[in-house]
Amino acid sequence: MISKAILAPVVVLAAWTMVMWLWMYVTRLPAMSKVEGLDAGKMTGGKGTDLDAVLPPKTQWIAHNYNHLHENPTIFYATAITLSIVGAGDGINASLAWIYVGLRIAHSLVQALWNRVLARFALFAASGVVLIMLVAHAVMIVLS
Repeated sequence: MISKAILAPVVVLAAWTMVMWLWMYVTRLPAMSKVEGLDAGKMTGGKGTDLDAVLPPKTQWIAHNYNHLHENPTIFYATAITLSIVGAGDGINASLAWIYVGLRIAHSLVQALWNRVLARFALFAASGVVLIMLVAHAVMIVLS
């Protein structure tokens, strides 16, 4: 019953998220070490966005994108795995999943390297439409 085709884009997006995690730390830790008076060993509380005021924007763009990969993609993961479990993870649904993943990777690259808001928004909106289509398919299949 499980259809595995849709699981490949799920794993690729998870792997891409780990690439962004690594990229974030490879750029953020050296940037933090260059900030005068910033001693990570003495920091308490706070959140990653607190560093927006002290780290270069390009460093933070990568961190922001890593966070974005934990927002809408969580709906993608749940929907894709559901479609796989009910045996509807091939054909159009697998294709839509690959399109979604491609758009999310493109969104990451735009945000991390160039960060033009209009380009990011276009990719975000397009991936949202694809995600809505996947969710709609899952709703129709699971609730029918």
